Amino acid sequence: MSDDPRRAPGADLPDWVASLTSALGVDAALVDVDRILDLASDVAHGVARPAVPVSLFVAGLAAAGGSDPAPILDRVADLATAWGDEAE
Repeated sequence: MSDDPRRAPGADLPDWVASLTSALGVDAALVDVDRILDLASDVAHGVARPAVPVSLFVAGLAAAGGSDPAPILDRVADLATAWGDEAE
């Protein structure tokens, strides 16, 4: 059994992502799970935990027009880090 919580029974993240992208017609190659989880951490620590799903939804909307998601995720991370720096 893996120590990775993303692979725990009932929480197999790679299978979930494959199923979700297939069901929604999204290219699975565009979903960088590790990058998204890192971004979630950046937002949670730089802004607030409740900002995570909202931030990722907004990033998804920004990428929905066919834009490369990588620079969008980078921009959200930069904004979250700056937000956290401003709060200090």
